Amino acid sequence: MRLKLSPDCVDTASMRTAGMFLLCLMASPTDNQIHGYRSQPKPQATPGATWRAAQRAVLKQKIRTGTLAMGLSLPAVSIERLADYLALLNKWNRTYNLTAVRDPEQMVYRHVLDSLSVIPYLHGRRVLDIGTGAGLPGIPLAVACPEREFVLLDSNAKKIRFVTQAIATLQLPNAQAILGRAEKLETVEKFDTLISRALGGIADMLALSAHLCSPGGHFVAMKGVYPQEELAALPPGYEVLAVEALQVPGLDGKRHAVIISAKASGLPEGKN
Repeated sequence: MRLKLSPDCVDTASMRTAGMFLLCLMASPTDNQIHGYRSQPKPQATPGATWRAAQRAVLKQKIRTGTLAMGLSLPAVSIERLADYLALLNKWNRTYNLTAVRDPEQMVYRHVLDSLSVIPYLHGRRVLDIGTGAGLPGIPLAVACPEREFVLLDSNAKKIRFVTQAIATLQLPNAQAILGRAEKLETVEKFDTLISRALGGIADMLALSAHLCSPGGHFVAMKGVYPQEELAALPPGYEVLAVEALQVPGLDGKRHAVIISAKASGLPEGKN
């Protein structure tokens, strides 16, 4: 005996079948899902990352503009490294108080460009940065002068930790950080240029580091205003070769570089 389905029953059954089929299609994985290719929304840049990228671009432009104004044509990789150095200095400065300058844009002028301003007065291959602090002027000089060797010396352990990290991060094979004092430093190969940016008086610099100067080497003391009193108190055995006014873009204050040579005949025995 066959049962005859009414048209209403046929329609209802068909609708149920179609509905189940659609549900199966919706629930079944797509080919991309089966093979692991799930479409993901693109990550949105965070406001902090966007701000840092914009700030970095500004720093690079200021470094590029400033160095060109000083007559320096640095390759793009050097500009990148100098910007990386400022980013690292700004980060560490929040915890370790490495410099009183807090604004990275001001660091461009007061640290990077100021350091690079003495490039014309470097002498020879080996350079000792005495009292380097946060790596100034040594790190900017090492970035800009890869043909020279730089030793960055300071007695402050936390600052030398930062300088060591900066040298590694920036990949500077021509720079080395040493924890210690100039008067106690012993080295087989002496230095052609001994430079100081924040060591104190010129006489102190000479007294502490004379034994590290190679024959014919130069001392370069970075100063603010013309150091008339310090020059008048220069100890015997030394000659002032020049006192050069430094032109640093973005800085209104006066800057000078004092270049001094040691007279072999005037130094105590064993000091030259």
